[in-house]
Amino acid sequence: MASVTLKGSPVQLEGKLLEVGAKAPDFSGIGKDLSSKSLKDYSGKVKILVGVPSLDTSVCAMETKKFHERAAKLDNGIVTLVISGDLPFAMNRFCTMEGLDSPNLITLSQFRDFSFSKAYGTHIADGGLKGLSARAVFVLDKDDVIQYTELVPEIASEPNYEAVINAAKKLV
Repeated sequence: MASVTLKGSPVQLEGKLLEVGAKAPDFSGIGKDLSSKSLKDYSGKVKILVGVPSLDTSVCAMETKKFHERAAKLDNGIVTLVISGDLPFAMNRFCTMEGLDSPNLITLSQFRDFSFSKAYGTHIADGGLKGLSARAVFVLDKDDVIQYTELVPEIASEPNYEAVINAAKKLV
């Protein structure tokens, strides 16, 4: 069981964080239109999976905007999936208000089953954010093999964007 911190206080995570070389497990998420999506829906593409607690927090909002900015410039062979515990309505409102409309950035809600955070080892087990995903990024190749992982050690910090984007670009 991994742990991270939230403003310096330890936070335990459920499960084991997936490692580079592992086959990425499928998961389900709910799109802005309430349709059910899974990893299989993005088959044949390089995928950047971005786990965040909630787009209603300043760091998650900033991170999503920065990934959107970068996703808009990426090859169509790369898709960025931002996965949070927010309701699809809230995610849609956020994207609309912020003008996030790149087809290469998709928000998915895991409010129904949390299969992403539980399968990928980022599910928060205790504290105020219990039940949400810790901040983490996974880059998957076209065969859904994990090629890059980053569990951000402090939930209130941002990931290494350049390392993530560079890892994805190498796979196209």
